[in-house]
Amino acid sequence: MSGPIQVGQLYPSNINSGLLGRSKSTISGSKPNEFQNILDQNMLKFSNHASKRLEQRGIEFSSEQMNSLNQAIDKAAAKGSKDSLILMQNNVALIVNVPNRTVVTAMDGNSMKDNVFTQIDSAVII
Repeated sequence: MSGPIQVGQLYPSNINSGLLGRSKSTISGSKPNEFQNILDQNMLKFSNHASKRLEQRGIEFSSEQMNSLNQAIDKAAAKGSKDSLILMQNNVALIVNVPNRTVVTAMDGNSMKDNVFTQIDSAVII
């Protein structure tokens, strides 16, 4: 490079110099994680522990049961619950962290016998 560097050589001429140095979120006018936040708020998640327990105990949910579970979590959230025991008609019990919409653990009928559920503030029977 023998010649001096001129302004405009580093960037294409159609870039507005006022946009340089701004984050993408301020350029687009919307928050980059807004859609992801909405999706996370409405999506039921299973912890690694719960996933292992479901697999070990052969517990599966139909789409109707998943809808019932989501409605139960919505009801618990409306009452201000934090950690809820959800008893389902198919003889399955779930401990759910309501604000995070995360199933923490799952038990079948045999695993529930003679157990004490602690650290819950509500129970929903569906």
